[in-house]
Amino acid sequence: AVLSKMSFGNRIGADIELEFDEVTLFAPDYGSLIVELDADFLDVDFQVINLGETIEEGNILINGEEIDFDKALAAWQSPLESVFPTKAHEPAAAVEINCDDRMIVRPSIKIAKPRVFIPVFPGTNCEYDSAKVFNRAGAEASTLIINNLTSKHIDETVAKTVKMIDNSQIIMIPGGFSAGDEPEGSAKFISSFFRNPAVADAVMRLLKDRDGLMLGICNGFQALIKLGLVPYGEIRALEEDSPTLTFNNIGRHISQMVTTRISSTLSPWFAGVEQGDEHAIAVSHGEGRFAANEEWLRKLAENGQIATQYVDGESNVTSAMPFNPNGSVWGIEGITSPDGRILGKMGHSERLGTNVAKNIIGAKDQKLFESGVNYFL
Repeated sequence: AVLSKMSFGNRIGADIELEFDEVTLFAPDYGSLIVELDADFLDVDFQVINLGETIEEGNILINGEEIDFDKALAAWQSPLESVFPTKAHEPAAAVEINCDDRMIVRPSIKIAKPRVFIPVFPGTNCEYDSAKVFNRAGAEASTLIINNLTSKHIDETVAKTVKMIDNSQIIMIPGGFSAGDEPEGSAKFISSFFRNPAVADAVMRLLKDRDGLMLGICNGFQALIKLGLVPYGEIRALEEDSPTLTFNNIGRHISQMVTTRISSTLSPWFAGVEQGDEHAIAVSHGEGRFAANEEWLRKLAENGQIATQYVDGESNVTSAMPFNPNGSVWGIEGITSPDGRILGKMGHSERLGTNVAKNIIGAKDQKLFESGVNYFL
């Protein structure tokens, strides 16, 4: 069972050559661990039994007898499928977007160490990761807790926010579960705070007068789209048919790794990658399904605003689970403003580190944060 679960995660199989009888096979062995190690690590002081080797094919071989990966996965999932489904309804067709245009306009004022403003709302939980990757990329990231205990606290926080935005080149709205991620209301508090006239004016000064950048990930993407910053490029009232993010098709929170492709390189946030590049990214949300009508989809595609899309194991853009876990139309994972300087995406690109998701195959670094910093150099 443990070997099967390890295989399910990466579709990496195992070739096991081991002598055992039925009693040994099913006997409890409390405290034991099955780990995947390089052969060099087998020469250790504590007791180690070499079970076998990993193989590229997803199937498991035990003394020459093959266990089919797909059949094993189906047998593992089927008992609880009606209670805790892994798939939603039949997916719609997805359209692959390809735009390799690059933004050629650069900010008029160069800054060697751009400052990043990261607001922390009730429920935000990705501010530390976000600040860390920006600082590592050469920026100077500062966080501010949005204090909403009383009206006085809100007024004081608004004044601090305006000051920090006016002193920054980048605004990053991180992920989390704002206001408990209440149904059909994710990021409501974030968007209402940014619609405060003083805060909204500061944001638009950054974008229009100082050629600044904005990034919103997960909860931050939900806020950007509710504010109109994506896809319109400004804080404005939304239309009845405006694109939106809504509840996942499966009707519950999802938390897993996905593979996304760079569909458009228009945005300066993607200056460090090429169109068609793929990355393994973590997602964790209850309302991440991108929805828009056909007219909007065509418009976004023509403008190069569809930045990233979910793909399956064969690099095909897809609407099917589990590759597109929320059921986003056209497999859309991220979009930008018309000029590309505002990016919203569901995947947690900030979850980077030497040993983060080390056992997951695929590139993890989308060079977002380096690209954001280099934009000002």
